[in-house]
Amino acid sequence: MIKLTTDTFFNGRIRVKQPRSGYRFSVDAVILADHVRPHPEGTVVDLGTGCGIIPLILAYRNPGLKIIGIEVQSELADIALANVADNHMQDRIKIHCADLKTLGHDVISAPVDLVVSNPPYRKTHAGRINPDRQRAIARHEIRATLSDVITAARRMVRTGGKFVTVYTAERMSEILLGMRSAGIEPKFYRMIHSGRYTEAKMILLEGIKGGRPGSKIAPPLFVYQEDGNYTAEIEMMFKP
Repeated sequence: MIKLTTDTFFNGRIRVKQPRSGYRFSVDAVILADHVRPHPEGTVVDLGTGCGIIPLILAYRNPGLKIIGIEVQSELADIALANVADNHMQDRIKIHCADLKTLGHDVISAPVDLVVSNPPYRKTHAGRINPDRQRAIARHEIRATLSDVITAARRMVRTGGKFVTVYTAERMSEILLGMRSAGIEPKFYRMIHSGRYTEAKMILLEGIKGGRPGSKIAPPLFVYQEDGNYTAEIEMMFKP
């Protein structure tokens, strides 16, 4: 049996179970959820939902929103389902254990307004593969490549709808090319730095399916202060 921990968000208003030694979400997911500005009564699909943290945050902040979480790992999908039930959000969040490569409209009945994803960052041959299988699949392209994620997003989102993701900065050119090739025009960029004097580690990206060329670059986002604590902007993302 997987041993779990229970963490709280938003001053205890959200409770999140996670594997004690398996894959645990990071601040990247919180940053992504904070950036998303869905239609108040729209539908969002989260590709690679893990323990369901992004749907939980979005549902809490947007009471009229419907969210569908897709997770290929059955153990994590079960944890996400438990988290949805524990937070009494079954009427707004649905979790499906499904492979992104074959995900279709039998699971998601119609194109949605918004697709979000915090996908695996590393190729299978890039760096050491974590011996924990759950972490390895979440971090490396073992069960889903970047192309698989973008292709699934294109299938799921309506024309004019948005795809929002946070991704490793070192593969920025690859994800931009992939989005444009899939007909998802990158419209917004924000570089994410660990500290004020460090190089960008991540990039926050927003694209529109069928959108016209032309994009905005936001000021950089800094995660940590010099003393190692979160910056004020990151701290605000953890508040209700």
